Amino acid sequence: MTSRAEKAARLQALHAGPGAFVIANAWDAGSAKVLAGLGFKALATSSGAAANTLGRNDGRITRAESLAHSKAIVEAADVPVSADLEKCFADAPDEAAETIRLAAGVGLAGGSIEDASGDKAKPRYDFDVAVARVAAAARVAHSLDIPFALTARTENSVNGFPYLDDTIRRLQAFERAGADCLYAPGLRTSGEIAAVCNAVERPVNVLAWPGLTVAEIFAAGAQRISVGGRLAWVAVDALAKAAEQLRDEGSFELMNVSPPIRDWLQ
Repeated sequence: MTSRAEKAARLQALHAGPGAFVIANAWDAGSAKVLAGLGFKALATSSGAAANTLGRNDGRITRAESLAHSKAIVEAADVPVSADLEKCFADAPDEAAETIRLAAGVGLAGGSIEDASGDKAKPRYDFDVAVARVAAAARVAHSLDIPFALTARTENSVNGFPYLDDTIRRLQAFERAGADCLYAPGLRTSGEIAAVCNAVERPVNVLAWPGLTVAEIFAAGAQRISVGGRLAWVAVDALAKAAEQLRDEGSFELMNVSPPIRDWLQ
């Protein structure tokens, strides 16, 4: 098995290039093994997919549950894993930063902190608070004995603030605060992606979006593409369709599949 230090170094190298990469989001140990077996060089978790494995909606798991979920994926896959740590399960900067320390402790090579507050009345942290939280997380990430790639996210677009200028302002501030990778879920066009990538120096992660291809996203300047919970939803959709066919038609046709599981689970 590859050591934690080797995995961390691999993730750092992928962010440094040359070339860009897709980081595939797993939702459990089995899917992590399949994705690693298919050749993805790094994996990520998805908060929404992690919550779904517990029968809950996104944002409804605890820090301990999230870290246990991440640990299972880390131990299943011989590639680096970066975790979707939501808002790091705390409001105060130092408490959020402690999540980064704990995340490294379960073997993660990287993880994220976002500016979404989880408060419906005020869904994002004020600018200065958001930056302070990233700075605290970066101090911890960069003080560890093994490198930890910190991704700083602004959830502007997905929280009802579709203002590209403010998104760029926040990402630039997160970069100055020490983030290793920058992420703004909800960028929908090559032009938006290019505007963000041209405004910062650190690698940019882009969330896969219908209508854009991997080639187009990379051509716009992104270093990394993640897919969030989309692969998990593909699996859930296939499950629902096969189960509905069984319930309504008494047919097993949609279950007539035999993927090479043994090969992927080596």
